[in-house]
Amino acid sequence: MNIVSIILQTLLTLMFLMASFGKLRGAKTPIEEFNKLRLPQWFRVITGVIEFISAVALIIGYWDASWLAIGALLIACTAICGVLAQIRIRDSFKNMLMIIVIGVMAIFLFINNMPALLNFSSFK
Repeated sequence: MNIVSIILQTLLTLMFLMASFGKLRGAKTPIEEFNKLRLPQWFRVITGVIEFISAVALIIGYWDASWLAIGALLIACTAICGVLAQIRIRDSFKNMLMIIVIGVMAIFLFINNMPALLNFSSFK
């Protein structure tokens, strides 16, 4: 199970680093996606920052599982919001599938590392 967690953690880290950089530097694809979702462009920047923070938390999570749980929870919340935004515009299930898979991977990582939150340094 640990190998599966490390693979999922690595995949999510790479995906969210790439996604956050695209959103933060104003790449064409995220701009078009946020226009399609009828969301303001400032929200794209906020989303990029949250995705970057999530990826950094996942990186720290290689050494401290509590950070992995927090990063996975942030990604799960981001995925849920992404699905809700796509449902709002009545997007097809096919277009939602990737964010749903990302959400499921993040929820798995969160549940797998949830006990580590008891040792989170900020809670002491």
